[in-house]
Amino acid sequence: MLKFVTAILLTFISFNLQAQTWEVGLGGGGAAYMGDLNQTNPLKFSGGAGSIFVKRNFNPYLSARLTYTYGSISAADSTSSDPLTRQRNLSFTDHLNEISLIGEFNFMNYIPGVSHNRYTPFIYLGVAVVNYNPTAIYRGTKYDLRPLETEGESKPYPNNAISIPYGVGIKYNITGNWNLIADIGYRQPNTDYLDDVSGTYPDPSKLHSNIARILSDPSGEKTGSYVSTPGSQRGDFKPHDTYMFAQFSISYTFVTEKCYFEQ
Repeated sequence: MLKFVTAILLTFISFNLQAQTWEVGLGGGGAAYMGDLNQTNPLKFSGGAGSIFVKRNFNPYLSARLTYTYGSISAADSTSSDPLTRQRNLSFTDHLNEISLIGEFNFMNYIPGVSHNRYTPFIYLGVAVVNYNPTAIYRGTKYDLRPLETEGESKPYPNNAISIPYGVGIKYNITGNWNLIADIGYRQPNTDYLDDVSGTYPDPSKLHSNIARILSDPSGEKTGSYVSTPGSQRGDFKPHDTYMFAQFSISYTFVTEKCYFEQ
């Protein structure tokens, strides 16, 4: 997938690169998640994130960018302050690969090296495709959770989802055509399985393997006492998980004729 994304970005960058308003950049920061294993803390970072993007600035206020972002999220019931949650004992790690097309709106007239404004706050909204694959570790071995069908699904859930990115940020013209950007944004994907948890406990006799039964209900791993009964609540019953990226980015804007945007 990374090769495919790189090819798209290189094609997008090479197309009319000498235009006055193209911008390229890269960033890094943290990733967070809210879902069945983190229901209350929207700023609980659990992994890193990195991105590369190319942007077309249509005027000093509006732009569109194509971005590839990688992020890692995780959560574990064993770290919860709630004893019932700790007893459930679920955990996961997920590596997210997202391709997004996002529209940005600057609140101030901003073109680096041209506008009088050295900075501007901005908001953004877009659409994305995210690839995900939750995993868990049991006795030192990592298992892909999706093919285990730990909730007794009739078939594995999709490992790609449509996502809606939205967020806020601020841009600052460091010098010349160089920009420093800070942004934070949530994603609303059309899946509740980023963490492999959604609904109810299945009948363990209908699961395909012993490891599926163990990872479906690991509550007795330490105590020997299991909390599940078929049909009892396993997840939070909300229809979607969410994830978030917060990053600092540096970018370069190709402005070949300053008078084009000057106002």
